[in-house]
Amino acid sequence: MKSKKKSIKIALTVFILLIGLASNFPFLFMISSSFKVSGEVMKFPWHLIPDNPTMMNFKALFTNGIYNFQKWYFNTVVMTALTIAIKIFFVSFTAYGFARIKFRGKDAIFLVLLSAMMIPGDIMIIPRYMIFKNLHILDSMWALILPSCVDVYFVFLLRQSFISIPDSISEAAKIDGCSHLKIYWKIIFPLAKPAIATMALFSFTWSWNDYMGPYLYISTMDKQMLSVGVKLFSSGLIQDYGAQMAAATVVLLPILVAFLFCQKFFIEGVASSGVKG
Repeated sequence: MKSKKKSIKIALTVFILLIGLASNFPFLFMISSSFKVSGEVMKFPWHLIPDNPTMMNFKALFTNGIYNFQKWYFNTVVMTALTIAIKIFFVSFTAYGFARIKFRGKDAIFLVLLSAMMIPGDIMIIPRYMIFKNLHILDSMWALILPSCVDVYFVFLLRQSFISIPDSISEAAKIDGCSHLKIYWKIIFPLAKPAIATMALFSFTWSWNDYMGPYLYISTMDKQMLSVGVKLFSSGLIQDYGAQMAAATVVLLPILVAFLFCQKFFIEGVASSGVKG
């Protein structure tokens, strides 16, 4: 009986390892290929360790005059930073209103907001394009930032986190003469840092990796974002797979670093958002 359980445990372990290897193979392929010359990337049989490791692909990203990789990187950093900052401001204030302020029709309005989550984002592409055209913000990063200013999902996430904070803390602050603004900034916001960090991490990942938005709304190459720029390395007659893999690696690094540093807040934020509601 013990040997049978041990065999099952070993089989499950091997199965999980194979699933993990299959899931991470694209990542390993990308890292390995970024240190190979283009001709070696598609060479068969494929080798994880390059025959002749080179840094030329990474150097080409910043020295090749054909691709404005540095400008794309700068554009993406600015766009992502503005998106996160504006989203935290609007979403946290909205969530505080629904969690802490009593007003007529609050639950009905919140239900209407939640119902907006059921609308597929794809059907909003054409209306958004027409609105951005009328606002004269096409071909600018504001066409990517404004749609993300208020995200219903994160309003719900932060509202749940704010509700989990005991009312006695806010009541004590009100007795001391604190306004809603002061309660929000001095008490609620600091206590909800894990949930806010979770929102910032998700927002960073989504904005950084967004491909459809830049592809549809930005036409000038100097204003383009990394997600679209990386694809250009394999467009046209020349397929520079080595440079494309190096570009993808450089693009992925900030996400990995952000997740490693925010992992603790991410777990706490998800847990605190489901405590009370």
